[in-house]
Amino acid sequence: MKILFGVLGFVIVVLQLQLWIGDDSVRSLHNLELELTAQRAANAELEQRNQYLEIEVFDLKNGLEAVEERARSELGMIGERETFYLIIE
Repeated sequence: MKILFGVLGFVIVVLQLQLWIGDDSVRSLHNLELELTAQRAANAELEQRNQYLEIEVFDLKNGLEAVEERARSELGMIGERETFYLIIE
């Protein structure tokens, strides 16, 4: 009987160690949940960025206003009947 209790006690100790310290432990499960939360947040940011880029691509393909706006801001385009004034302070 003592041997049986000794073996059962040993098995319980080994199972507890695996539960708290092993590869599939509670700690590793918690770490995986944290990683999953961080990845979901990153995915949400990328999803929002992709939506913005899709809208921008649609505007560039279908409207000249977006192309003109980009040319003005990035390339310094000036229209035919416009006058450019540079104010130096």
